[in-house]
Amino acid sequence: MATVVNGGPANADEPGNGEQAPGVGPGKGAVEKALDVLSALVRPGGPHRLAELAKHTGLAKPTVHRMLQTFSDAGFAVSAPGGSYHAGPRLLGMAAAALADSSDSQLARPALVELQRRTGHTVHYAIRNGHSAVYLAKIEPAQAYRMTSQVGGNVPLYCTAVGRAMLARLPEAEVAEILDGRELLARTPRTLTDPADIRAELSALDERGYIVEDEQNEANVRCVAAPVLDGLGQVAGAISVSGLTFTLDEDSIAVFGPLVAEAAEQVSRSLGSQGIGAISRARAFGIIEGGTA
Repeated sequence: MATVVNGGPANADEPGNGEQAPGVGPGKGAVEKALDVLSALVRPGGPHRLAELAKHTGLAKPTVHRMLQTFSDAGFAVSAPGGSYHAGPRLLGMAAAALADSSDSQLARPALVELQRRTGHTVHYAIRNGHSAVYLAKIEPAQAYRMTSQVGGNVPLYCTAVGRAMLARLPEAEVAEILDGRELLARTPRTLTDPADIRAELSALDERGYIVEDEQNEANVRCVAAPVLDGLGQVAGAISVSGLTFTLDEDSIAVFGPLVAEAAEQVSRSLGSQGIGAISRARAFGIIEGGTA
């Protein structure tokens, strides 16, 4: 039986470390608390431990644990080894359905399908949400292995090809806030975490028209990406081709990189012909975090 989400005792919403998290005030209702936990659950770097979720939300561990049990029963969360949790299939399915229905995704799809046909590899279209990239679409080839990415899933901007492609076209003030404002964690032994090193990688976009990420977000996976711009010339998202390192080698990158840049330019033209783009409008009204349109 699903556990009922409730506010618990009077002190149940104090964070596990005895301090209230920034922006968490008293008197929050059950729905607000549940949304806070779901928002923390889908942050990059998952699966997330219970203590981490409690600290991020400012709620007590027992309160967060009860909500996670309810979410797990309903398919919105999945428990992982070590007492951690990640987004469940029902939550990801809802996100995928909403994202796939966006006009930006529909406009991009023909270019994504053609890019996948020409390269034979997995193709992604991602948008920015704060410090993360969110996969809006994914086109996969018919092959034995699959990329672990999921539509609606979040990945960091600083260590992914799609993220860096967007960073390379953001105003410096926003890049500084993302790279210099917090600790950048190494997701693999190859991840660059020094902001100066990452900025050097971003400069490659001007030189060749695309960004290459080599096992910095996920071991044995290499990606090449290029940014998509909206009708105002601002970052709307990024397109990437991803594959295992032994199939997407340097020679392949030299061929596929320009194809990715070409597809990104095609989608940029499509968005421009439709106005500033649905994602940019959503960002302008605060529905999606990350800059203004």
